Amino acid sequence: MVERPGALDGVKVVTCSQAQAGTVPYMLMAMMGAEVIKIEAPGAGDPSRVYFDIPGFPNSYFETNNRGVNSFTLNLKKPGAKEILYELVKDADVFGQNFRPGAMERAGAGYEDLKKVNPRIVYVSISAYGPKGPHAQLPGTDFIGQALGGITEAFSTPGQPLKAGVVSVADETCAILTYGAILTGLYYAKVTGVGQKIDCSLLGGQIRLMGHVFNTTMWKQENPIIGQARIEGSAEQPRLACSFLDKNGKPFVIQVNYLQWKNAMTAVGIYDTLEEKGVANLGDAVVSEEKRKLLLQTLNEFFATDTRDNLVETLRKADIFSAPVSTLLEASNDPDVIANECVTWVDYPKYGKKLKVHGSPWIFSETPAKLDIAPELGEHTVPILKRHGYSDAQIKELRDREVI
Repeated sequence: MVERPGALDGVKVVTCSQAQAGTVPYMLMAMMGAEVIKIEAPGAGDPSRVYFDIPGFPNSYFETNNRGVNSFTLNLKKPGAKEILYELVKDADVFGQNFRPGAMERAGAGYEDLKKVNPRIVYVSISAYGPKGPHAQLPGTDFIGQALGGITEAFSTPGQPLKAGVVSVADETCAILTYGAILTGLYYAKVTGVGQKIDCSLLGGQIRLMGHVFNTTMWKQENPIIGQARIEGSAEQPRLACSFLDKNGKPFVIQVNYLQWKNAMTAVGIYDTLEEKGVANLGDAVVSEEKRKLLLQTLNEFFATDTRDNLVETLRKADIFSAPVSTLLEASNDPDVIANECVTWVDYPKYGKKLKVHGSPWIFSETPAKLDIAPELGEHTVPILKRHGYSDAQIKELRDREVI
């Protein structure tokens, strides 16, 4: 079988990126055929190579974020290292970094430095807070992004302290937005021949993730209703998105608007009860806290008398949005997740087995994503140097001086 080129075949990326937000954009590019050269410190590499070790398995954190990239060791603090970096950047399309603000400039690898080497370069910088503002120089992590950006409130429980979640929402949101920004920069550079600097941040990604709820909060100057239900809209055109527990304590969700409300409640057989209690009008729940509490109490008691599978099936047959609330393990075995290859199996020869991993988030008809594994530290240093004209003797000398 002839392997088809990826959509980004021919695109060359050089990154000095680590952890998650700074690596995932380039892992996604590698999946689509780009050559990604990841610069790592000799001997140590990306610090995340030792995160989340599971005996008998690759490092989960590093593997998830670096599949398909090329590892190139280079100590930028050593004499001659900067010249090697410039050589790599000369014919590159993208350069990415997510070090503490100012670090790459001090190393001679800031945007102003690299655009002299390659005016077409799309230079991508990821930070915690963004390049402006009082905290622009501070470093940050996923938890910092979650804490600042509003998601801690969006998924909080009334009466309980706000807290960040176990899934790296800030990192992943920033990474996916960065991926889109890179492609935009690439298109502009291709059309005009002019590169540019692109700044992305954990905080900026979280603000975008809040979507219309953020605008509504700003316009109304009041925080949204949080907890079990998301009740929005007006008394005339209300919307409800809510989670419930079935008779076995299994959670599921339902989402309806004012046009679907009566049909949904009739389908499961509770509309008459809602009328008897005076809460059949969903719009009342928007304007009255008392009616909202009574409505949710009535629905909670009713849905706790049946099974989740039966309730979800009944609602779906009535063309109402409904689904079980999955744990991470349940999501990994969801039939739609598997059918669309959002998870798949990849061979790991070093460990003598195939492992279930993230698949592709997209389905391309002509340029399918290529799923690979993360590289060993420095695995591609020598072949890349040889491709750039370095001899065996020069490579030995660089290694002896611990430049690579």
